Amino acid sequence: MAGQILNMQNISKSYFLGDEEQVVLQNVSLTVKKGDFIAILGPSGSGKSTLMNMIGCLDSPSSGDYSLSGQKVDELDESELAAIRNKEIGFVFQQFQLLPRLSARQNVELPLIYAGISEKDRKKRAEEMLERVGLAEKMDNRPNQLSGGQQQRVAIARAMVTEPTILLADEPTGALDQRTGQQIMELFHEINKEGKSIIMITHDQDIARNADRIVHILDGRLREEHA
Repeated sequence: MAGQILNMQNISKSYFLGDEEQVVLQNVSLTVKKGDFIAILGPSGSGKSTLMNMIGCLDSPSSGDYSLSGQKVDELDESELAAIRNKEIGFVFQQFQLLPRLSARQNVELPLIYAGISEKDRKKRAEEMLERVGLAEKMDNRPNQLSGGQQQRVAIARAMVTEPTILLADEPTGALDQRTGQQIMELFHEINKEGKSIIMITHDQDIARNADRIVHILDGRLREEHA
């Protein structure tokens, strides 16, 4: 399908605890097109973290098919999976996951180091992205010198600096107060308007309503509604 960048068909995931099989995802199908803004909404234990790991190529399904930017994920080896993660997926986490001893700019540069970008180009791209998220004056600050909202903006800049196909955000406002969380959502809307696809994992209905599509997950099954 034109514009389709992610296609999951009948994805299931189960684990064995001793002899007992625990099913976490059941026949999940999900498609994402360029420019989509999707919220995956569900309570704790619903399977949304497992689904996020599947989308982010951090875990493999027990069965089903997953294609990302035309590549069949189950056909990739570990090094190819690492490469597709770095190229196609920008991760944003609830607890920011910034390295405390590095400045904001150095944190944003990290994915570019793994991508083999030269030091000069890394610095330029990191500075441009920090300006983009409103932190031009904070580039040399370490995480403990930044507010929670500023730290999340650094994390978003780090996720975006490789120009990924999809921004994958796991509870991106979970560690923020309501006002700061809404500011982060406004930044997501700006990024989305520029054509970036966003998949946001959340348990918060108010945050989910920022998306154009809401996909409910419960007991490992998906059910979609329009926001």
